[in-house]
Amino acid sequence: MLVKQLSIFLENKRGRFTEVAKLLGKEDINMRAFTVSENSDFGILRLIVSDTDKAIQILRDHKYAVTEADVIFLCCPNQPGSLGKVMDIITNAKIFIEYMYAFAEGDSANVVIRPDNLEKCAKVLNDNKLDLIAINELYKI
Repeated sequence: MLVKQLSIFLENKRGRFTEVAKLLGKEDINMRAFTVSENSDFGILRLIVSDTDKAIQILRDHKYAVTEADVIFLCCPNQPGSLGKVMDIITNAKIFIEYMYAFAEGDSANVVIRPDNLEKCAKVLNDNKLDLIAINELYKI
């Protein structure tokens, strides 16, 4: 399933991630998944939240540079080899992965994928009976 992901550009200085986490928490927005990458000057916080539109507005009101992108949210078994099978399907379809991140809990692993061709990737995964889930179904929101 395609879900909305936010990318927030942060100065590479102490406390910037803390500020975002506290700001969103104060506004009752839950961070469902996130990853942080950085270079010497800035970091990029990519996250999936419980209320995308509200989060964008709040962050922009506080002068954060925020962009929104569609990503694929996939659920697969949390066992050795599962992700390799998924990646074989994607690679064989000649789809390039720009980035991805994952988290696991119990028997399920949840994978966020940003491919170069969202529609093709979603179709290939669906055609192979993989579990693309909507974030609101996963968290019952």
